[in-house]
Amino acid sequence: MARNRKLGRTTDQRLAMLRSLTTDLILHGKIQTTETRAKEVKAIADSIIALAVKEKDNFEMVDVKVITAKLDANGNKETEKATSKNGKEYLKVVKEEKTVKRQKDMPSRLNARRKIMTKVNKVKDSKGNNIDLPAKLFNEIAPKYTNNVGGYTRIIKTGVRRGDAAPTAILELL
Repeated sequence: MARNRKLGRTTDQRLAMLRSLTTDLILHGKIQTTETRAKEVKAIADSIIALAVKEKDNFEMVDVKVITAKLDANGNKETEKATSKNGKEYLKVVKEEKTVKRQKDMPSRLNARRKIMTKVNKVKDSKGNNIDLPAKLFNEIAPKYTNNVGGYTRIIKTGVRRGDAAPTAILELL
C-alpha cells in the first residue's frame, strides 16, 4: 500500500505541484483545489506549521556592526572629494558604522527554517522583492496557534468541478 497519493503524476511533477500549493496556502491563507490534492497539502502544511509553532521563540538578539552610506536630510548619500594616486579628483561616498540589534536563530530554529524552505517555493511580491515565507510562518502564523496541538488547516468540500466532475475543496488556515 502506498504511503502517499500519486495524483497521476511523476514524482518530480507531484512534488513541485504540492510545493507550489503549500506556498500559496501559506501566502494567501486559502486555496481551492481537488479534494485529494487538498488532503496531501493539508498534511504538509500542518507539519511545517507545527514546526514553526515549536521553534517560534527560539532565537537570541545580537548586536551587529553595519557599515552604511551616510544620508543627508533629503535621504541622498553624502559625498566628499578625494584624490587618487595619479592626482585625479573624484567623489567618494561617506560611510558610517552603526550597531544594530538583529535576531540570531538558534541551531534547532535554523534547522526548522531549512526544512520549511524544502517544502515551499521562493516567492516575490509585485515589486520584485523576495518574501521570506519562513519568517512569515514564525512571526505571523505560528503565534496564532500557540495553544493548538495540530489541526491548523481545514478542508471544506465544494462539490464537483464542471468539465471533468472532479470533487473540489477549499483548504484554508484556521
